[in-house]
Amino acid sequence: MRLTFDVNGVGQQADDVWPGESLLYVLRERMGLPGTKNACEQGECGSCSVYLDGTLVCACLVAAPQAQGRAVRTVEGLATDSAGGLDHIQQAFVETGAVQCGFCTPGLIMATDDLLANTPTPSDAEIREALAGNLCRCTGYEKILDAVRLAASRRTEVTP
Repeated sequence: MRLTFDVNGVGQQADDVWPGESLLYVLRERMGLPGTKNACEQGECGSCSVYLDGTLVCACLVAAPQAQGRAVRTVEGLATDSAGGLDHIQQAFVETGAVQCGFCTPGLIMATDDLLANTPTPSDAEIREALAGNLCRCTGYEKILDAVRLAASRRTEVTP
């Protein structure tokens, strides 16, 4: 089947999509967007988090045909310009050292983006709750929390 949908603001299509393929597979293997990571394939780790029509979802649990005619935004879509400049959340993760192996990072960044869109100045408890669906094997999470706090402070500096 042919799948036609919007990815990061650009109309895209994928041909010969098997109805049982995941959105994760289509994004990574057919569209060449490696930022969405393939880890557990069970919706438990958060590494494949993307927006589907503005709702944060695990792309491994979404059948590709469900994206037909819809809008998908990946971690690559958070870049601030066509040259791929980092947005304030991505930059905060880099600056605080929250990026180690990088496997969980895209999902954590997407979860942080979703959190800050809904709660611009989250408490530590709200941050922990928002990131609870994301697993990281490399860190003790403290640098990740630092990154979210930094991103939140920068967002409130820009947005009154």
